[in-house]
Amino acid sequence: MTDQEKTVIEQKVKNALDQIRVYLQQDGGDVEYIDMTNEGVVMVRLQGHCGTCPHAMATLKQGIEAAMKKAIPEVKSVERIDW
Repeated sequence: MTDQEKTVIEQKVKNALDQIRVYLQQDGGDVEYIDMTNEGVVMVRLQGHCGTCPHAMATLKQGIEAAMKKAIPEVKSVERIDW
């Protein structure tokens, strides 16, 4: 993936996260974009209630990742970063 292609895909990822964020914020949570690898792995940080929720992995994989992969075929997975 070229730098230009990555930049375009990253913008699509950020736009998708903006749409998803609304639902997370309704439950006191949020999501922050961290980075994306050239292989299409998106790294995010769950914040607020989402950061400590026992259902965080379900939210990440069945919610955020599923929506992201559907909207952006270049995204292969979404991984949680905790730091």
